[in-house]
Amino acid sequence: MTRVFELLQGKPSDPDFKKKPVIVQGITGKFGSLHTKLMMEYGTNIAAGVTPGKGGEKFEGVPIYNSVKEAVDATGAKISIVFVPAKFFLGAAKDALEAGIKLLVAIPEHVPVRDTLEVLALAQKNDAIVIGPNTPGIMIPEVIKIGIMPASPFKAGDVAVLSKSGTLLYEISNSLTQAGFGQSITIGIGGDPVNGTRLIDAFEMVKDLPDLRGLVIVGEIGGDAEELLAKRIIDSGFKKPVVAYIAGRAAPKEKRMGHAGAIVMGTYGSAESKVSMFNKANIPVAKRPVEVPVLLAKKMDSYSD
Repeated sequence: MTRVFELLQGKPSDPDFKKKPVIVQGITGKFGSLHTKLMMEYGTNIAAGVTPGKGGEKFEGVPIYNSVKEAVDATGAKISIVFVPAKFFLGAAKDALEAGIKLLVAIPEHVPVRDTLEVLALAQKNDAIVIGPNTPGIMIPEVIKIGIMPASPFKAGDVAVLSKSGTLLYEISNSLTQAGFGQSITIGIGGDPVNGTRLIDAFEMVKDLPDLRGLVIVGEIGGDAEELLAKRIIDSGFKKPVVAYIAGRAAPKEKRMGHAGAIVMGTYGSAESKVSMFNKANIPVAKRPVEVPVLLAKKMDSYSD
């Protein structure tokens, strides 16, 4: 956990606190260039871009390099965000991880599972963290934004939000903000079948935050990530207020809904299974996104250290 926050913002005693350099892979593409501008507007320190064959050029004043190694050598960055098409993700991720990147935010969706698994093995070997693929990104509100999420829904605070859905991450964070619950960190897990950081991993990243007052989990049908997280919360003895929302309750079985991982086969991955396990962990599950801050307020009212 501490390592993730040091990668994102450093320590308050550091001279570069809140100014960690970030590399953008695919900075000259339509999607990458758009979101590079938005991240810069938010205050993220975009130190370099990488587009093979365009080394020596600049984008919005940001130098472009042909490889991540060149960008890392020039900036010392440990964070990279990847905007390349899915078929090029494996090569881009290898370029980053082998160059010393320690936090890789993978935006592309529908990355071949075999490619993702190869990237995760390399990340583990290099003691690096991968967020995604198919993630909206990760952010500490009012400090740093590394992703494609809009800025307006988020406000600095002390509630962590872990979400499999990008759109619902924005919607529920906005509901929390409107209700007076700012966020300490928001992490988009990603909607592909295999993710570098699972819900259970993200929980480990945030559970020991000293100022954490509550946790919001935004899950969806398919897989068993929510069930595993609920069990971990029970086994860990985590007592701070936790509430959840499960997307796709009305989805028909054996029909993929939106995300590649959002599919129910028989009873495996069903909303009922997830809600049942959350109930065992004493985690109320909202029926609508707007109910999340209401349930959180109730949990906080009844919580005592």
